[in-house]
Amino acid sequence: MVDLKIIAKSVIEGEDKEVGKLVQEAIDEGMELDKLLNEGLIAGMNVVGEQMRKHEMFIPEVLRSANAMSAGMELMSPLLASGQLSLGPKVVLGTVKGDLHDIGKNLVGMMLKGAGFQVLDLGVDIPAAKFVQVVEEEKAEVLAMSALLTTTMPEMGNTIEALKDAGLKEKIIVIVGGAPLSLEYASKIGADGYARDAARAVEKLRELKH
Repeated sequence: MVDLKIIAKSVIEGEDKEVGKLVQEAIDEGMELDKLLNEGLIAGMNVVGEQMRKHEMFIPEVLRSANAMSAGMELMSPLLASGQLSLGPKVVLGTVKGDLHDIGKNLVGMMLKGAGFQVLDLGVDIPAAKFVQVVEEEKAEVLAMSALLTTTMPEMGNTIEALKDAGLKEKIIVIVGGAPLSLEYASKIGADGYARDAARAVEKLRELKH
């Protein structure tokens, strides 16, 4: 049987081809998919997140690890439809209207996928109405918004107000992030959480979901 610790180690080291090979072998062997996901891919990304938080890994290494994790997930995703694999909460992710910055958002998306969340990345320059529409249609459990400009920060508050108007705010966790933001600002606009980097976004959502 494939050793899940080796899969986790290969994710940490960003070895995408090795991860793909080992995941395929594990699938062929009939390994339980939840076990393969949680003890292999997610276990590896958990270490990556911890090392990133401690500044022991940096964005280029984290991206390599995320790509390695994605190589494994690509092989497992067709099995989602069959019900053999159960993923975590559904997260709608995007940068708010008027803001075209996406590096931080993309990293958050990768880290959340690595932690087992289902991520629907809407991209950049997303108006409040679009966030609300997708949250409602997808029955998402989390909305994660980013802004890198002080001029676009108010759009986060506008989106939260739009969620309230649609009767969705009490049904969803809203987390925000971006360079100009603070915990105080997140609280002021009615967000449930604030994270200043991708590793902390994962930690915060795990904390809020429990």
